[in-house]
This record gives sequence, structure tokens and C-alpha cells, in this order.
Amino acid sequence: MTEAQLLRSYVNGAWRDGVRVVPDIDPTHPNEAVASSSLADASLVADAVTGAYAAYSKWRGTPAPSRGEILRRAADLVDGRANDIARDLTREEGKTFSEALGETQRAASTIRYYAAQTLEPDGDLYPSQKPGVHLYTRREPLGVVTAITPWNFPIMIPAWKIAPALAFGNTVVWKPAELTPLTATHLMKAFIDAGVPAGVLQLVLGSGSQIGDALVTHPRVAAVSFTGSNTVGRALQAKAVGARKAVQLELGGKNPAIVLADADLDMAADGVARGAFLSAGQKCTATSRVIVAREVLKPFLDRLVSRAETWKLGDPLEKDTVVSPLVSAEARQRVLAFIEGAQGEGARVAAGGGVLRGNDGFFVRPTVLVDVRPEHAVAREEVFGPVASLLPAASFDEALALANDTPFGLSASLYTRDLATAHRFADQAQAGIVLVNLETSAAEYHVPFGGIKDSGAGPHERGKAAREFLTQEKTVYINAS
Repeated sequence: MTEAQLLRSYVNGAWRDGVRVVPDIDPTHPNEAVASSSLADASLVADAVTGAYAAYSKWRGTPAPSRGEILRRAADLVDGRANDIARDLTREEGKTFSEALGETQRAASTIRYYAAQTLEPDGDLYPSQKPGVHLYTRREPLGVVTAITPWNFPIMIPAWKIAPALAFGNTVVWKPAELTPLTATHLMKAFIDAGVPAGVLQLVLGSGSQIGDALVTHPRVAAVSFTGSNTVGRALQAKAVGARKAVQLELGGKNPAIVLADADLDMAADGVARGAFLSAGQKCTATSRVIVAREVLKPFLDRLVSRAETWKLGDPLEKDTVVSPLVSAEARQRVLAFIEGAQGEGARVAAGGGVLRGNDGFFVRPTVLVDVRPEHAVAREEVFGPVASLLPAASFDEALALANDTPFGLSASLYTRDLATAHRFADQAQAGIVLVNLETSAAEYHVPFGGIKDSGAGPHERGKAAREFLTQEKTVYINAS
């Protein structure tokens, strides 16, 4: 794909122009456009939904193993094109090439996993109290599913929404983030080349503010799956529920990592640094609050600061780069405002705290804040940048209370050598994902993923949990006598 390429929506088997063209900017070199995209309007969205609805009956009637074969081919194509996809992902989103390649390969594995799910049972057989009655349940698709995906994992999150929806017999209208249309186009082409029929998967490039209502309120849409910010997600939820749609939300996090006095401090520092600084901290599962036992605060801080200061921040296409730029100028300004606000509230910068000098990219140095209090904005709100805030705790009970003191509930981790404490943490941590001696952003495609409290709504995604949202259960009684 060339820099001059114009990216378009794919609707009813054809690439379609939109109404406005915008550049796709390289966050490492903001003066360079990776491509440009033609943004759809509500009329094109209506065409996409109508086409997906028209394609639904035939796709639903396609034998599940046949749908699985198409998905298997798509996974193979993504794997075969992984290096090219990863390079373009890095150029338009900013994460390091190694992270982009790993994400692309996990997307292929996710698609392949759901291809295998088409061979699994789709219901249960029950004994009836009535003689001669055959009694069973079956899972059936919902219809047209709207998938709205974010820019921070622009191939993996679409894969885990689209693949199960198609595997279970739904058709999909997919709106990727405006900032990552090139990666979306790569994935769309893999599905097309794998043989997904026209209309079954529709790609609409556009602004949520312009086409969001059409995507979630169209009468032919049965369900909406959204990953993104809390503000946008909750507004979308209100509109979709009002229009009687099923809704699944994966929203933000303010994820804690507790480091106890008995922890392996090198392991903990590595895990916290990876969770806080990789992908420039632009993950809903990023480590944001680090709650450290007072007696090991100084040696742990020294280790974390060392990583923040020595991990290379730079061009994400260079092999030795560890920390990448943020996705946009607006994202960088937001992160810098949090750092400045924290200092204004009395926090101190132990490492980082500013932009990468001598570079025009959207860089923020990996930042470690100390003297942070639980009520500070940087300890309450999602920063979405490479910032770790340290809070001391005198005991595990105090640390757990601090960890749970948030409206969010996505992921939480604990570093300890004590098995009993680990089990207690797993039981009492208020998060949808709990990890021990692992970074908060660890997640695997074959297990459920999702948060509690303000971090999500509806059934979780990924693994076998995806079937709960993307299908509906029917109970069947047949009197065979």
C-alpha cells in the first residue's frame, strides 16, 4: 500500500467513496501522511446496514463448518501478510513494530480460534418429563451486528469482534477508528480474499460524531459491540438501548498493581514498566496506579525509574525502540496536562515528565510520579499515556482498599510470593481480570475479557463468552409420539 492510497468503505461488495477526505497521519512523523481516507456519511451507513440485513439469511443458512473454513483462510492470509500489516499499523498508530507484529499474529490466532468454534456444539439435549418428547436448546445468531472498534489495537480488537460474529452466523457492519483506516483495510481485504460473501462484512470509514447514530439506531441493527471511551460508550448505550438493541461495551480502566514487601522487585518493576509504558500506555488495561508496600517503596522506585530512563523512546520502526509515540497531538496534550496537573496538586516527577526533545513526533517520556494522593486526578481518571503513579500502603488490606477505590474495574495485578495472599486478592479484587505476578495488560484470546463497574456492560468478549452476546438461545420441544 502506498502513501498516496485513498482508503474507502467497502459496502455490498464494492469500494465506495465517502463525502470527505482526511489524511492518515504518521504519529512519529506528523508531517507525513501514511494514506488518506474517504469518510462515509449516514446514507452510506444505511446502505451498509440494509445490505448486511439482505445477506443475513443466506449467511445464517451457510453450514457453520463452511463459515469456519472461510475464517480459517482469513487467518492464514493475515499471518502471511503479517509483516506488511504490522509495518502499516506502526506507521499510522505508532506502536513499535514488534508490538504491531505480535498484535497482528494474535489477531490471526483469534480468527482461527473462532473458525474452530464453528465445529463446537450449539446447544444441549435435555430429558423431558413427558414421554415421547424430544427436548433441546440451540443457539442462533442475532442478525446484523454493529462493531465499533478503537485505534489502540486496530487489528486485534476488530478480529475478536468480527470473527465470532461471523462464525455464529451474524452479518457485521464494522466502523474502525478514524485514526487507523489503513490497518482496517488490510483486515478487510483478508476477509474479502478469504471468500466472505458480499454484504456479510461491511466496512464503513467515518467519524463517530457523523455516523454513530446511524450505526446504533438503524432498525435493521440487532446488536452493537463497542470498545472505547466511557463518555462515548455510555452515550452510545443510551441510544442503542432506547432503540431496543443488545449492547456490549468494553470501556476504560484505572488499573492497579500492588507490590508487596515479599515480591520479587525486579519482576514487579518489569511488569509495572511493561504495563505502564509499552504501547505508550495507550491500553485500557495499562498499569496506571502502583500501590507499593512502604518498606520497599524506595528500592522499587529505583528499579522503575531505571527502566523509565533507559528504555529507548523513539522511532517505533527501529528495532531497539521500546517506548513509542502517542497516536495524536491531542493525545499527547492530554497526557501532558495530567502530568502538569499532578504536579500542581503536589505530586513529584521521579522520571520523565515531558516530551522527547529534538523530535516533532507525538512523544511523551515514560513518567513516574510519586507523592501522589488517592484523590488526585491522575490517580482517579484514565490517563491513556506512559504514566505510572506510585501510592504507598502500610499493609495488604490498605493496598487492596486503594486498588478497589475506583469506579473502574477492568484489570488488577498483585506481586507477591505468598500463595494465600494471592488467592485472597483473586477473591476480593474488584476487577474483571485479576493477575498475580503478571502485568495488568496480560490477556489471551481464548478466555473471556471484560470489566465490571464502569469498565463495561453486557456479556464479556473473547473465548466462549463471545457466544453469549452474539447468539440467542432457543428451546425446542418436539412430540415425536
